Amino acid sequence: MNYKELQVLLLKRFSMPKERLVRGILRSFSIAEKAVFFFLVSVFVFSGTTLLWKVSSTYLVEVPTEGGTLTEGVVGNPRFINPVLAISEADKNLVALLYSGLVRVTPEGQTENDLAEKVEISNNRLVYTVQIHQDAHFHDGTPVTADDVIFTIQKIIDPSIKSPRRGNWDGVEVEKIDDRTVSFTLRQAYTPFIYNLAVGILPKHIWKNVSPDEFSFSQFNTLPVGSGPYQVESVERNSGGIPNLYKLIPFENTPGKTPFIKNLVFRFYPSEAELIMAHNTNAVESLSGISPERVQELEINDSRIVSSALPRVFAVFFNQSKSKALLNREVRQALDLASPKEEIVEKIFDGYATVIDGPMPAGIYSWTNTDKNRPPLDQRLETAQALLAKAGWKMNTETEVLEKKSASGTMTLSFAISTGDAPELQQVANELVAQWGKLGAKVNVLVFETGDLNQNVIRPRNFDALLFGEVVSRDADLYPFWHSSQRADPGLNIALYANSRADKELDNARSASNPQAAEESYKAFTKELEADMPAVFLYTPSFLYVVPEKIAALSLNSLTVAQDRFLGIREWYIETDKVWKIFVN
Repeated sequence: MNYKELQVLLLKRFSMPKERLVRGILRSFSIAEKAVFFFLVSVFVFSGTTLLWKVSSTYLVEVPTEGGTLTEGVVGNPRFINPVLAISEADKNLVALLYSGLVRVTPEGQTENDLAEKVEISNNRLVYTVQIHQDAHFHDGTPVTADDVIFTIQKIIDPSIKSPRRGNWDGVEVEKIDDRTVSFTLRQAYTPFIYNLAVGILPKHIWKNVSPDEFSFSQFNTLPVGSGPYQVESVERNSGGIPNLYKLIPFENTPGKTPFIKNLVFRFYPSEAELIMAHNTNAVESLSGISPERVQELEINDSRIVSSALPRVFAVFFNQSKSKALLNREVRQALDLASPKEEIVEKIFDGYATVIDGPMPAGIYSWTNTDKNRPPLDQRLETAQALLAKAGWKMNTETEVLEKKSASGTMTLSFAISTGDAPELQQVANELVAQWGKLGAKVNVLVFETGDLNQNVIRPRNFDALLFGEVVSRDADLYPFWHSSQRADPGLNIALYANSRADKELDNARSASNPQAAEESYKAFTKELEADMPAVFLYTPSFLYVVPEKIAALSLNSLTVAQDRFLGIREWYIETDKVWKIFVN
């Protein structure tokens, strides 16, 4: 349509059929008749509009839309926003959002392709061949290639860089097939290896000229370029040049789904107390990893606390080679019976923890949950006392400590618990000492600074009993903590446990062809452990996340570490829109 045709159309006079007849009728109405007529017309228009609105509302649904801002507070400042070096919570939080791996883990704990378009596993489960998605790009627009993947793994295994991920890649051969295809070859089948492929990929074109000596000092550690769901828009630094604020925005040039939340702002604080103050003054909206004992300090107005069991096992591990008393199985059984596990969870953790009776964290499998019908503590204490009496332990009325006579002499039920200087660990130790004292045991508590505990107590196995927490991996692999081959440092079998049948079940679980077979092996292993009683298992702590009510679709189903709260970040949303159902995918 040209300009003249449009002008004619606009100037044309349109008329309604029977318009003169309608006007004539209206002029013939009296004032009262006109009032009634226009009233009825108004009612008709209003009713029709209301009916249409209700029909439209029936077919409208609320859907997430892009927009909104979430400001989160974190304790500590980031130094290594780098998947190879990340150590602190601040580092790991940003790495989880700014970098992506070949696969990603879902909130349900499953894996799905991320940078990878296809992952093929050989029949013997020794070779993993990964084809990179053709739409995979870094934040600067550069395509992700096999060279980037190989470069990242080389940096992880380089001993001079000292990556905390190095152990995950021991014995794995990485080979470039073509620009978009890379293969990983294992020495032996290891079902959980698929999770290794979730490690963030570094852009080789940015890092290739950084020497190993300069790697941890590079500016790119605080100005990261990754391929994750978010990218850095701006950074604010303090007077010392240390970042104290990062503003992130969605990265749209990705094969995955673009997040809905338009702005993520991270602010960093030197202590938990200052972080709580920032939340209470509305400087930040969300914060994670808050200590249960400090929850009461939070002003929860337009926020909620979301909790999820972490795959952690806190227990008292016995070193039977150091303590003669603990060498007696009936003593270890009695200490387990008399442990105030429920009281510890309620009194010290305000209910934000779960009682456990075995080496598996709560919630991993249905059978790992503690029996809710277990006898009360007083009744268990009586059972423990009877067990010790039957085994020949008698109370020394002067010392009020149990003793047992044998051919080698008199043995007293006394030992020391070594633990870290975290306040909650000291409280747990004191609760155990008080309750075990009622049993007739004399127990001392030895508190160590974390570094001292690791170097001078745990590594040389220099303790009678150790109150400590183990971080179980996402795949629930118990091999590092209980296999007899891991008894010596740097192995993590701190109870020095050795049982050939248990070893076999752990080996079977690691090489199982499916999750069901692995579960059966772990169930059999747990029965062996229960019979030997090498530790008193106490609780699994909960992860606490304070988030504003405006955040929707948040899921914390499967957390291994704190940054796993972002596994479902692509689904979170703040803003919504309404559309007809037929337009919803």
